Amino acid sequence: MNDLDRVIHEPARLTIVALLAGVKEADFLWLMRESELTKGNLSSHVAKLEEAGYVEVEKTFRGKIPLTVLRLTQAGAAAFAAYKRQMSGLLGKSGGA
Repeated sequence: MNDLDRVIHEPARLTIVALLAGVKEADFLWLMRESELTKGNLSSHVAKLEEAGYVEVEKTFRGKIPLTVLRLTQAGAAAFAAYKRQMSGLLGKSGGA
């Protein structure tokens, strides 16, 4: 358990990374709706993921409307894959309920 990536292990960030792992890119509003996080909560977790180099954030405009697009980086995809392997190993060792 001590080797788990604490950036990804936090439930809200795990949800964000898992959602981004399934798509090429996602806009902020879609991610907010799918994760069921508030705007401020999502923003703070995305900032932590961006700081870790796991998520890339691109701020643009669609016409005059601001658009924030997020993508999982290669480092983020690798960290998520490693996290899933670690969790599978831990859960596999539990021997069932």
